[in-house]
Amino acid sequence: MVQSRLKMTIDLAAAGRQVGDIMLRWSDNATPLGYYPVPVISIRGGTGPTVLIIGGTHGDEFEGPAAMMRVAESLDPARLAGQVVILPALNAPAFFGSSRVSPLDGANLNRAFPGDPDGGPTAMIADFLETELLPMADAVFDLHSGGKASFFAPCSLSTRTDDPALTAANDALARAFGLPLMWRLGQHNDNRSVNSAAARVGVPMIAAELGGCGGVDPAIADATEAGLWNGLRHLGCLDDAPLMHDTPRSIEIASPFHSLYAPSDGMFDRHVSAGQDVTVGQMAGRFFFPQEPARASVPVTFPADGFVLAHCNRGMVKRGDLLALVAQDEVSAD
Repeated sequence: MVQSRLKMTIDLAAAGRQVGDIMLRWSDNATPLGYYPVPVISIRGGTGPTVLIIGGTHGDEFEGPAAMMRVAESLDPARLAGQVVILPALNAPAFFGSSRVSPLDGANLNRAFPGDPDGGPTAMIADFLETELLPMADAVFDLHSGGKASFFAPCSLSTRTDDPALTAANDALARAFGLPLMWRLGQHNDNRSVNSAAARVGVPMIAAELGGCGGVDPAIADATEAGLWNGLRHLGCLDDAPLMHDTPRSIEIASPFHSLYAPSDGMFDRHVSAGQDVTVGQMAGRFFFPQEPARASVPVTFPADGFVLAHCNRGMVKRGDLLALVAQDEVSAD
């Protein structure tokens, strides 16, 4: 196996609090001989599990990084059993440019796994995470939001795997995180994502979708911080007993054809929001054509009953843009 070209400026085996970089070496006009810094924070206490907390996989998603930076600032190594490794800006070139994809190669990190140690910068980050960091972890949190383009009903994402014990561990993490909604990733999950990478490695992991719109929503960031603290309690990293939460509502994408996409270029006058239940034939909004004022509007309706997991955050859209991501309640396998 080819070894990663990425190196760390800190020693993860060292005790206490350390702050440094993953050195992303990518020679271009801006940085011909240096490296692009990917920030890493390690907080190591006594004996216990290793927890990896990831944010900034997409560079325009900020609720998760805000919450994990709060935890990083407050977590005392002296009261920690185990280690917490925090990557607030995994796709650092994208994150510091508030861009979903990397400005270095235009690639989407959450569609780049398992990556390539000899590939472009995004592929190298993916490879480093899957081959170096995920295998050392006992649990993983990967925090997302809708970014600039969309808004998600806050939810945890738990992967259904071929290993029932791993699936159960994923679900337990989702319950500990405490959001009332869980998105089950099954047959429609993308195998190029962090979730799929964790499943391949065999480490318990949840992702989360935490609002969006390209900023930090205070209530969602507060709930995310609370979820991280309770997740650490659940994993035995802290002495406090974890808070017990109700079983979340579990939804899944039953069909990609239940979601709505822009039928043309134009302005979408949205009538529904993420977090709503909808019925077949219900009006999702109207499509207007400001560049053709005399043209009649087009109604957009839902093709099936479902739950609006996310909605578009744009007014003017192009043909094929997502308008509403629609899921259904998970059907029990029993």
